[in-house]
Amino acid sequence: MARQYYKESGDIEGTLRRLPRHLIAERALLMSLKKSPGNYLQALRAIPRTLRMMYVHSYQSYLWNHAASSRVQKYGSNEAVVGDLVIFQGSTIETAETAINLECVDDSIENNSDSLNELCETNDPTNENIPVKALTLEDIASQIYTIDDVVLPMPGSRVIYPNNDVAEVYSIMAKKDGISLTGSPHNIKEFSITSLTGSYRQVFQRPIDFQWELLKYTDAHVPLAETDLDKITKAKSLIEAREKDAAVDSNITRVNDEKDVNVSDIAEAEATDLLKSHTALKLTFTLPASCYATMVIRELLKTSTSVAYHKTLNEKYGS
Repeated sequence: MARQYYKESGDIEGTLRRLPRHLIAERALLMSLKKSPGNYLQALRAIPRTLRMMYVHSYQSYLWNHAASSRVQKYGSNEAVVGDLVIFQGSTIETAETAINLECVDDSIENNSDSLNELCETNDPTNENIPVKALTLEDIASQIYTIDDVVLPMPGSRVIYPNNDVAEVYSIMAKKDGISLTGSPHNIKEFSITSLTGSYRQVFQRPIDFQWELLKYTDAHVPLAETDLDKITKAKSLIEAREKDAAVDSNITRVNDEKDVNVSDIAEAEATDLLKSHTALKLTFTLPASCYATMVIRELLKTSTSVAYHKTLNEKYGS
């Protein structure tokens, strides 16, 4: 409603009164424009830096996700191919990220474009210290590298791209969005992909410490595993709470349709339903940063993780 009001009226003061306080970015933009009308660059800089960087990081991940999907569609998931990027044998993904410093934007130079330009000019994507290479026919024949070694870049000024068709995914999608991956057409590097040095992520990750267990249960409302909060607070389990409530209410009666109904009879009927046994799969594993358990479950069970699909499950089995 506030955005529609601003679109129709252009009234910043009135929009700020209507805008919820948790919309930090929007309020920062409007307050800056109120102070300096027409200065849109200053308005963008009024957004907290961590939030501004999140926008750029999100776009990096967006490109990476599409590139990873394209890599699997074009070349499968069984082996490395010519042109794939890999971390040198003996190095690690952490070594590669340390070598390229992850970001060249620093709080101390946040609003100093000259210093920022000088810093980013040192970001040479051909830097020989970065332990990443594109595979050749000789590398494939040697069978030194496997699919587990394949990485893809998070776009930035100090990364290299695959030497195969996957590289085109980055350039095509960025061009479609009007984004340059190699320069700063507006000369404000703070708001460019090139303000970040970039990083690398492995395309495939294998969970470690993997364990599984089949559990039988009858009450869908009772947790099957302790949460971290349970372990910290040592809170009573829901089973104990339900037993206590049942003991207090066991002698209470209520009137329904002008007939006395004993709660214990209701509890007995519910207990009959609870005796129906269900089976649950409990998984325990460890993943590195930037990996998600939902993706592991999707690959194991071969089921969708979309919101729409899980809504159908809720409708079918109940929440």
